[in-house]
Amino acid sequence: MVDVFAKCRLPETYQFVKELGVYPYYQAIEERLGEGEVVIDGRVLVQAGSNDYLGLSGDERVREAAIEATRRLGTGSGGSRLSNGSLALHEELEARLAAFLGREAVMVTSAGYLANLALGTLIGPGDTVVGDRLVHACLIDAVRLGGARLRRYRHNDMGHLERLLDAADPGAGRLIITEGMFSTSGSVCDLPGIAKLARAYDARLVMDSAHDVGLLGANGRGAAEQHGLEGAIDLQTVTFSKALGTIGGAVAGPEEIVAYLRHYARSVVFTAALSPACAAAALAALEIIAAEPERRHRLRATAEGLSGELAAMGYAVVPSDRPVIAVPVGDDLLCFRLWRELFDEGVFTTAMISPGVPPGQALIRVSITAVHTGTQVDRIISAFAAAGRRLRLIPDGPEARTVTPAEDGLKTVPRTSPGATPTAPAGP
Repeated sequence: MVDVFAKCRLPETYQFVKELGVYPYYQAIEERLGEGEVVIDGRVLVQAGSNDYLGLSGDERVREAAIEATRRLGTGSGGSRLSNGSLALHEELEARLAAFLGREAVMVTSAGYLANLALGTLIGPGDTVVGDRLVHACLIDAVRLGGARLRRYRHNDMGHLERLLDAADPGAGRLIITEGMFSTSGSVCDLPGIAKLARAYDARLVMDSAHDVGLLGANGRGAAEQHGLEGAIDLQTVTFSKALGTIGGAVAGPEEIVAYLRHYARSVVFTAALSPACAAAALAALEIIAAEPERRHRLRATAEGLSGELAAMGYAVVPSDRPVIAVPVGDDLLCFRLWRELFDEGVFTTAMISPGVPPGQALIRVSITAVHTGTQVDRIISAFAAAGRRLRLIPDGPEARTVTPAEDGLKTVPRTSPGATPTAPAGP
């Protein structure tokens, strides 16, 4: 007899990594200290792995909006949007988001993953979906849910995309899926090339803008605005857990398609609606994004400076002004070791291995935010310099810039008693 749970016996590799003390996942954050710092196991570290790109999850205006909505409407929606969980707050958010993105209609979902999963409702057996090799797992799951045939083209390779479109059944539906800014590399899609091929092959085009809305474009509307091709996209999906600093998602596009999804998307019809707190927080965040473009400008300048420093140090980093900085390592275990070295230096990053990235292409992902201070960025640079030299990933060179002991990321947070809530040490 085959035990369907046999797969749950984790490979020895996991135990080996844990015994080495380099297991990088499920690190429990105990407290957030101001902007850009977290407490893990009683230690203060620079948070260099968060998707809270504009620092809005800690903004007092966003917090107060969530608190007020909770006081007025409670902690949960009480049902699905279709039945009894729709709130006037949801409709207000949808109208505001539609205006911000320049779309006819928007459907808000409880998570960005669920927004993308809803796309499976629009495709079926016989259809061909052609996606960039680096698209997020939720887009792949949507294709599986819909039963369409999935073909994947090499990252931003327009020649490969055209060959796959040309090979697709001309009598069936064709859909291209891409991300605006890719979550693992920080690269931006070749939208001009994709849009041209979509027109040539009568294919629909969906863009997942999880990581680019709020950041790219003159008004923060994303990669499509940056390219001046907002009209080339049939549907745009958004998540609220990145630039908007909360939880939730949305599908934006023509009224006819959005109305269909409202009634037939299983990821909407059969799940609880977005909480009042998250809806109110997203509304407040949208107002701030529109009113304070300097946050985007500051973020881009910081990202460009840090990526340039890492490249000059000897890491295979491509300097850019985007907040996701991929530091290629290759080997999984070496990636874990680098993550641990950085952690010990007081910097909390993200280790990415397969299936998050292709096999053999493990990397450390650094995420910069608009609220990182100059001192915190210097600590990130110092950590990469020290860790990289110890692991012989970069050549020896001049000592990296240093910070004062009072700013040192390795300080320990005192506890008044076992299990007590950690508090920040007194400043100088």
